[in-house]
Amino acid sequence: MKADSDFTSRRRWLRGGSAAALAAGLARSQAPVAGTDAGVKVYNIVDFGAKGDGKAVNTQAVQAAIDACSRDRGGTVLVPAGVFVIGTVEMKSNVTLRITAGGTLMGSANGKDYHASDAIPLRGDSTLGDGNVGLIFAVDAENVTLEGPGTIDGQGAQFRSPQRGTPPPSGRGGADRPYHLLFHRCRNLRVRDLFLVASAFHSIRVIQSRFVWMEGLRIHNRVNGNNDGFHFISSEFVHVANCDVQSQDDACALFGTCRFVTVTNSTFSTRWAVFRFGGGNPENVTISNCVLYQTYGCPIKMQFGPSARVRNLTFSNLVLQDVTGPISIDLSDRARGNAPPPAEPQPNGFVRGISFRGIRGNVVAEGRQFEDIAFNQNYRPGETRQAIVLNAIGSAVLEDIELHDVHLTFGGGGTAEEARREVPQVAGEYFEIGTPPAYGLYARNVRNLALHNVRFEVEQPDLRPAVVLDHASDVTVDDLAAQGNPQAKSLVRMVEARDVLVSSARLLTPAAAFLEVAGASSGDITVEGGDLSKAAEMVTGDARDTVKLR
Repeated sequence: MKADSDFTSRRRWLRGGSAAALAAGLARSQAPVAGTDAGVKVYNIVDFGAKGDGKAVNTQAVQAAIDACSRDRGGTVLVPAGVFVIGTVEMKSNVTLRITAGGTLMGSANGKDYHASDAIPLRGDSTLGDGNVGLIFAVDAENVTLEGPGTIDGQGAQFRSPQRGTPPPSGRGGADRPYHLLFHRCRNLRVRDLFLVASAFHSIRVIQSRFVWMEGLRIHNRVNGNNDGFHFISSEFVHVANCDVQSQDDACALFGTCRFVTVTNSTFSTRWAVFRFGGGNPENVTISNCVLYQTYGCPIKMQFGPSARVRNLTFSNLVLQDVTGPISIDLSDRARGNAPPPAEPQPNGFVRGISFRGIRGNVVAEGRQFEDIAFNQNYRPGETRQAIVLNAIGSAVLEDIELHDVHLTFGGGGTAEEARREVPQVAGEYFEIGTPPAYGLYARNVRNLALHNVRFEVEQPDLRPAVVLDHASDVTVDDLAAQGNPQAKSLVRMVEARDVLVSSARLLTPAAAFLEVAGASSGDITVEGGDLSKAAEMVTGDARDTVKLR
């Protein structure tokens, strides 16, 4: 009996001990282990007091959610369905702000709900003097993501003055208007799958940041002046893909020294420029597979000064529908405005290695009013009947420019007076030179220029040449096809041009002459092959004896 009791006791002890051990093991497995949920939590802004009624101002609630997420080493701040009004909020490192399909972050219509970020300077090369107020901003942050599929509405019309001298309804205007998104010195920045509408200023402004991805965005920004789409300043490793942008001002500006940039598979429309370059030393930029439509202010526009160092910019597979411009590259050997000369000699700048390939479309003679812009567009006289303009002034020279497989139809309507006009020594906005003396291409102070498979046509008769080369050298024109006009002096005009080879050219319609050559320094010009039978005369001008016909 005792043996049985001992056995039973031991069995009970083992059974009880095993259960206790199992319970202890389960308790340990279910207990929170420090750090296992860091960076993966979701912080719903409603849990922090936000109300999506379109009335309450939720700045503090949204900021509290972001701050809590940041303290917990990152995660996702969630904006659920509803309209959540906010003023300025700051994003932090390792935070993802996700706006659901039914969710909207709406900028307050009261200017007092916004504040500047003092860490973002207002002057200098980094910002070019624009503002430092954001609806959502981040400074010196890493691993920041804003994603949809929801909406950010800036209520930008509330920041536009109804008339000059009258304050805007919000009480905040000028450079104190908020951007949708403002980033300064950030790394690993992603903005994707959002609808960004009606910003008071630029929609997305990125300054001195690295490793930036803009993907799947729809931007409609046409309620105020200076309504840019993207505005990148001195940023590197920037990638824009699969976006649709309708803006009032520059759709995709790259100012300062932007490097290692790709823009692809996107559509753009704007009153001003789509791809706008200015200042700094941009290099290694490729733009491809984009549609540029209803752009009435030069789709591709570049302006550089004497110290610029610009190279390796390529534009390929672009469709241009109903645009003015369409390409303008300006280089000056003079300091901008009244800027004092540098204290020490500066190295000579350059603009070289710019390629345009696979460009198709039509260029209208003048811009039009946008139906979705409530204020007048104010077109200048010089914006009419524009052409591709490559323009360097003074001692400056543009180098290594290529137009390959470019087919454009221009509105036409140019006059004989415009064909003979002297282009002023100006390298500013594209329209500041006035209507160019060519309907297709005007190139001044250009070296190593190549035109391959270029076709220019006009919708209305034009008395200007298709191409004017003004102080150009080392030029190859291969397979040029263009419409002439018997009332125009020539199809191609060269002034002080040297070392030019024209081969396989073709006149699409009759012309008085194929080529006019002027200037005492013109020489070493060769024309060979092609079909020029529609020209009444092959070569004319006071320097026609310098041309070799083969």
